Amino acid sequence: QITYKAVGSLDPSADLSSQRGKVFKLRNETHHLFVGLYPGTTYSFTIKASTVKGFGPPITTRIATKISAPSMPEYDTDSPLNETDTTITVMLKPAQSRGAPVSVYQLVVKEEKLQKARRAADIIECFSVPVSYKNASSLDSPHYFAAELKPINLPVTQPFTVGDNKTYNGYWNAPLSPLKSYSIYFQALSKANGETKINCVRLATKGMWNSNAVEPEKQVDSTVKMAGVIAGLLMFVIILLGAMLTIKRRKLAKKQKETQTSTQREMGPVATSDKTSTKLSAVHNEEAFSSSCQDVNGFSKFNLLAMDMTPLESSGFLKGPIPLGTMLRNSSHGELAQPTLTIQTHPYRSCEPVEMSYPRGQFQPAIRVADLLQHITQMKRGQGYGFKEEYEALPEGQTASWDTAKEDENRNKNRYGNIISYDHSRVRLQLLDGDPHSDYINANYIDGYHRPRHYIATQGKFTLVWPMQETVKDFWRMIWQENSASVVMVTNLVEVGRVKCVRYWPDDTEVYGDIKVTLIETEPLAEYVIRTFTVQKKGYHEIREIRQFHFTSWPDHGVPCYATGLLGFVRQVKFLNPPEAGPIVVHCSAGAGRTGCFIAIDIMLDMAENEGVVDIFNCVRELRSQRVNLVQTEEQYVFVHDAILEACLCGNTAIPVCEFRSIYYNISRLDPQTNSSQIKDEFQVISYVS
Repeated sequence: QITYKAVGSLDPSADLSSQRGKVFKLRNETHHLFVGLYPGTTYSFTIKASTVKGFGPPITTRIATKISAPSMPEYDTDSPLNETDTTITVMLKPAQSRGAPVSVYQLVVKEEKLQKARRAADIIECFSVPVSYKNASSLDSPHYFAAELKPINLPVTQPFTVGDNKTYNGYWNAPLSPLKSYSIYFQALSKANGETKINCVRLATKGMWNSNAVEPEKQVDSTVKMAGVIAGLLMFVIILLGAMLTIKRRKLAKKQKETQTSTQREMGPVATSDKTSTKLSAVHNEEAFSSSCQDVNGFSKFNLLAMDMTPLESSGFLKGPIPLGTMLRNSSHGELAQPTLTIQTHPYRSCEPVEMSYPRGQFQPAIRVADLLQHITQMKRGQGYGFKEEYEALPEGQTASWDTAKEDENRNKNRYGNIISYDHSRVRLQLLDGDPHSDYINANYIDGYHRPRHYIATQGKFTLVWPMQETVKDFWRMIWQENSASVVMVTNLVEVGRVKCVRYWPDDTEVYGDIKVTLIETEPLAEYVIRTFTVQKKGYHEIREIRQFHFTSWPDHGVPCYATGLLGFVRQVKFLNPPEAGPIVVHCSAGAGRTGCFIAIDIMLDMAENEGVVDIFNCVRELRSQRVNLVQTEEQYVFVHDAILEACLCGNTAIPVCEFRSIYYNISRLDPQTNSSQIKDEFQVISYVS
């Protein structure tokens, strides 16, 4: 006997009173298909077996059904209510929820090519990739989102004008072009428990606007000729003015250079530290941000644009495969914001610093996750201000004192003379008897996302000091002292014939100083290895478990072609590191480049998930204030951006082998309401990260 009843639904409007029943099965029947269940609903199933003695004890389990796409209302005709040369008015009707409340309504405008406009599309595909009007051209998308409405804004049937030049929840409802043909779509989305279901309907079509269909062809030809003449005259005037302005600007620049040279001769030489400060001030213009972004000549040095950079609420990033729409939704940049300067602007740098939850500098505002794809695309183009200029604006080299690291007794403990520990953030080991310099190790505390001293960045172990492997002993002393449970290694032992790090762990059991280390398990994976050790200190009964996460797929030169493997590596470290453990120890060879990449990616993933923004520039700047040159090259700096973008676009798409068959079946299944599948949506996303 199987008894079932509905105990709860994601849809508050669902009537569950009739969702109950009882089924009897014969002993040779091993399954039963329940039909007519309500979507997005949790059911309680109770199973009892009976013999001649009666029923035995029951077993109860709860199973939830998946949500369904909202049910779209029917429209008698797709004729619009009103139409002009740049607008079309349609009627919007609320959709009916099915398992989860409607989360949002969207108006989609799709340009129809001439050959397609003559065909009636029998099958309507919904739009799972939201694209703003401005992004549509750069992404070569035939559709764009003209408006996004919350259910509270559509309680009853009401008219809506497409092309009214207004903004709806971050989407510009741009005027339609009279020279193009369009189809207008209306779709509803429901979201719950990581699922997103979409349903849509085509509301109307709009052909090319012809205000006078009987106008003679000769008149058209005359108009075209006249327009050509006017355009030619305008082009000549523009070229002439441009030449005049260029000559004038060259004269002014020459005069200004002569004045500057004269001034420098009077001032004399400038100290190196002053030059660094001047360079940063020139790039960031700290004082000028409070009043203006223009220099004395009225021209912007930084290609800045004031934008609304208000942090987004958490959008559930990074918790699963995320459609591209998550990235592009709610974008209020691009076509909406107006530049404060009258020159070419860069759309993601604001004159006013933005207050954020994560503590960082005020040199660059954070980037909304929704704008990250467009931001990275524009920065890679490097028109005026790109990754090269942004990376060069970061502080380079020593920015704090490192007197202890420079002491003669400690020089041999540093693999490289220019990558050593700052005094204010260095890890201080407990002194050994009779050795006043035994507290030094080339390692620095690094703050995480709302977690002070969440990491320790250190160099790879080497054997140049006396006695042999002294740095290895200090390393294990630090692991024990800081109560660390995870060690992240982002280098191979040998690369391009050079030793990057000595093997500081045993094959079986080995004692390093007074620390006994035993290897108990090695788990080789495609791109990294997880080793598990037990660690015990002499004189202590406590035995601790330490995991080493060794990423083996970083190429000898440059950065990985794709961030997929490293992102899975970062997630595994985060998942397996105990919450009560001490700092995560991260090292490569010098403890700067790859170490900084790992830490920056981990911090930015947390920020993206919790705030809906990323702030890579200020994150790296903050990291470098705690250890020199973290994220060591421009190529690594760009790679961190690409990694965050891939994480936000794709999420975690890894599938356990035992579940591959069922998951593949589910993501390949065609949704009859949208005529699409999850695997198709994922394939579309690949083009943005490859």
